[in-house]
Amino acid sequence: MRFKAATVLASLLLMIPFCAAAQNSAKSDERITREVRHELLMLPYFGVFDNITYKVEDGTVTLMGNVVRPSLKPDAENAVKHIEGVDKVVNQIEVLPPSTADDRIRLRLFRAIYEFPALQKYELGVRKPIRIIVKNGHVWLEGVVDSEADKNLAGIRAKTVPGTFSVTNNLQVAEPRS
Repeated sequence: MRFKAATVLASLLLMIPFCAAAQNSAKSDERITREVRHELLMLPYFGVFDNITYKVEDGTVTLMGNVVRPSLKPDAENAVKHIEGVDKVVNQIEVLPPSTADDRIRLRLFRAIYEFPALQKYELGVRKPIRIIVKNGHVWLEGVVDSEADKNLAGIRAKTVPGTFSVTNNLQVAEPRS
């Protein structure tokens, strides 16, 4: 009986460092996540027509999304790989194909959304919360808005732009602040 109790106690004591390591890893990933967000927002050519998402898991940062400028893909990777605690960066960012037709659609979408009176509040500030992604005439709206009405309005405005084949509205509604 004593041997069994001693074995259980020894097993529990051996698990403590693993639990502490898992907790430290989660805290480290949380800190890395905050720093990755900051570094990506500080990229000089990161604009309204780009969308970079990421996930952090055990020191590995995976970059995803779409960018217009080819140089933004390696810039994002370089900005993130120097963060303390980042062991590996997996860069899955897609560079959108150059297209004058898509460029025209992007400008029309920007005007249709950001110059519409009910959505002009999103135009304020340097970083626009509604991201406009255009690939071969297909449109994706990404980002965060204040209400379901704003989300729907942005989608409706995007669908009125000539030259678009489809509009996918992936806008998220922000949690109300308490």
